[in-house]
Amino acid sequence: MDNDINYGEAIKLLQRVASSEGFLASAQNISNYKRVWARDGVICGLAALASGDENLIETFKHTLETLANNQHKNGTIPSNVMTTEKIVEVSYGGLAGRVDAVTWFIIGICQYAYYKKDKAFVAKYNAVIEKCLQLLEAWEFNNKGLLYVPLSGNWADEYITDGYVLYDQLLRIWALKSYNYFVKDIEITNKIEKITAQIEINFTPNSIGEKYHDRAYNEINIQEFMPCAFSPAGYKTQFDAFANSLALYLNIGSQEFQNKILKYCIALKNQIPLQLLPAFWPPIYDSDLDWNLLKNNCKYEFRNYPNEFHNGGSWTMVNGFFGLALLSKGKTSEASELLEAINKANAVDDFSFYENFNSETKAPNGVPFCAWSAAATVMLNQSINTNFKFLV
Repeated sequence: MDNDINYGEAIKLLQRVASSEGFLASAQNISNYKRVWARDGVICGLAALASGDENLIETFKHTLETLANNQHKNGTIPSNVMTTEKIVEVSYGGLAGRVDAVTWFIIGICQYAYYKKDKAFVAKYNAVIEKCLQLLEAWEFNNKGLLYVPLSGNWADEYITDGYVLYDQLLRIWALKSYNYFVKDIEITNKIEKITAQIEINFTPNSIGEKYHDRAYNEINIQEFMPCAFSPAGYKTQFDAFANSLALYLNIGSQEFQNKILKYCIALKNQIPLQLLPAFWPPIYDSDLDWNLLKNNCKYEFRNYPNEFHNGGSWTMVNGFFGLALLSKGKTSEASELLEAINKANAVDDFSFYENFNSETKAPNGVPFCAWSAAATVMLNQSINTNFKFLV
């Protein structure tokens, strides 16, 4: 199908979810999605910047303002905000707080300012950002460089990752790099180097340096990708597509190991019927040790059946970031093939832009008209066809 049609439909969906308070998570009339979410809103905002559509970019600005205006006194950025004429409902997380709301917010402020060439926008929110950074420092708990994330503490809120979750460390690096582009602070530069070193020591093979959990590190055999998380109980060794895409995009790990991650990602994508990377792999089954942890981690209904949702399901949003990683490594033809697969998935049921898909059967799952699914098409399309680049 013509990329122009897919791109046009994606832009239309982003326009539909644009409210006076910011981007809503879905055009579907589902209460929890008719809110301005931190991570969803910023990802849609990144797509808005890539599109160059001034109305969408203005909605991104409103998204950031809504989040900043509802920062908790301790520094937490809302997971989501619902605004009506009379009331404002603010959530900082469900079963646990959302660590990635803080880092996505910082990324959003800085990417908007970078695009607009407006340093004053960062300066306006300097106190808000500094409070965020202080909170992230506290969330290390042991002051060794890595964030400690609770179960259910990020976008994979019904999955099994907790402790030193790779995805959150990488988002923090992107946030710090984005902010430091403007403030050029030596302490932040040192912090970026410290976190990067700790990721490479604890998440890459044959690393030199004192490990957080030496015994656990020696028990696993890191070969083709960075494991998704570790905690005092040991490592969770599943492949995390979002995290490994960010590692490639941010150029973390040796060149040799990054090449292995790329090779693994492309091979895995090619074996999946959708030709998309699953969010986490392999799926967890009811015979696996982690099944009990997985089946109990849901507030409403269980959705993490094998090959679905976070448990091996495929998300076009996640693949949008894998596409950016491919481009950053000069893999333009592979990125173009991935964009075709993203567009094909987003076009199912007359462009329903489903949240995710069963990686085995290709059946759609979750909420339709999901805004960040549209964002994936826009970000990758513009990065390929107009050479658009984010601040990295």
